[in-house]
Amino acid sequence: MNLDTTKDTVASQSVSNRVTSIDALRGFVMFMMIFVNDLAGAPEKIVPDWMVHFSDRHKGGSGMTFVDLVFPAFLFIVGMSIPFALGSRFNQGIPLSKTIWHVLTRTLALLALGILMVNGESGGTDLWAATMFLSAIFAFGNVLPRGAAAESAKFWKIFTGVIRALGFAGMIYCALVFTHRGHHILTLVPFSIRTSWYGILGLIGWAYFAAAIIFLFFRGHRTALLACVALMTCFFAADKKHFFDNFWPAQFVDFGGTLGSQAAITVAGLLLASILVAPDKRTHGARANFTLLFIAGFALAALLLNGLYGISKNNATPSWCLWADAITATLWLGFYYFCDVKPVKLISKPLAAAGQNVLLAYILSEMMESVFNLLHLGDWYDSLAGPNLTAAIARSAGCAVLILLITVGLNRIGFRLKL
Repeated sequence: MNLDTTKDTVASQSVSNRVTSIDALRGFVMFMMIFVNDLAGAPEKIVPDWMVHFSDRHKGGSGMTFVDLVFPAFLFIVGMSIPFALGSRFNQGIPLSKTIWHVLTRTLALLALGILMVNGESGGTDLWAATMFLSAIFAFGNVLPRGAAAESAKFWKIFTGVIRALGFAGMIYCALVFTHRGHHILTLVPFSIRTSWYGILGLIGWAYFAAAIIFLFFRGHRTALLACVALMTCFFAADKKHFFDNFWPAQFVDFGGTLGSQAAITVAGLLLASILVAPDKRTHGARANFTLLFIAGFALAALLLNGLYGISKNNATPSWCLWADAITATLWLGFYYFCDVKPVKLISKPLAAAGQNVLLAYILSEMMESVFNLLHLGDWYDSLAGPNLTAAIARSAGCAVLILLITVGLNRIGFRLKL
């Protein structure tokens, strides 16, 4: 396929601060995340091995299924978004100190959400979970109807502030009242926070923090970014040899996996996306060539490292991370062609729309079980996946589509989550 096109078309994408293929890939990955999480609730006997996490059916083995690629794909996309999200702040002349504060508050927000969610999974009631998720939606909600008159903007700003205050109060309340086997999430005297493993959103928060700081240092310097990917991947091996055992911050976060190999996935996404804002990669052909080399290099590295630690999502082994980089980059290249080079609206429009409010989609998908149980609809929903694999797939796919449609609708009327 010929990826060369006019220079002006590519430049217009950079100026608009959005690349349709990144939004579309994000929407696709969020669809898959909701789908596989929902499918995990189907009867085990009807779901084949290749549709569950590899470790669920092969204890201690080396390998992965497509399910094991969903989470790292999202980490990769987080990195791809950074040059646009933080780069636009520099273009607007926002001081570095405010950008650092922005990165810190986003990281803390993701950590807070992750901590609440992972603790709730271990023993929260349905009412507690529904309250916590609704509070989170309020706490990070941003309301501004499209087409709202300038004089009404002040009202919506005040309204957003009110619901955010209520949301934060609800999150703090949930953290204080939660108890499971004598453990609280948050205690004030003495002050302590039960983090567990931070949850999916918490891991994303740590990876975002590491990649954002690296971007602030090196911006679009591709050699430096590649070196950071290599160095952070080495953290895994160093941790296995107890290199970080006496390092004080290692008490709070895993340097081998969380800030090492997993965060390296996000920096790899940052590296790939850097070509979209680089002056020397203005044409589609140049971007495609770089991406193909990226895919080949990361796949070869994954093959070379496979013998050391194997492929394991749960252990965040380097080979698993590198395969995830190569495969996600391959997916993005396909989306880039069908969304940015030769746009196919049937593909680009719905997926790009679904990819613009994904945090809300994820929270709604996690909230759904507790809401159904409170409404006494849990058994009914479980029965939809009972007869056979076709029914289970239909239920999970329908669930993902419905949630994404809801978030697209909310986004269009002016409600989205903003950390």
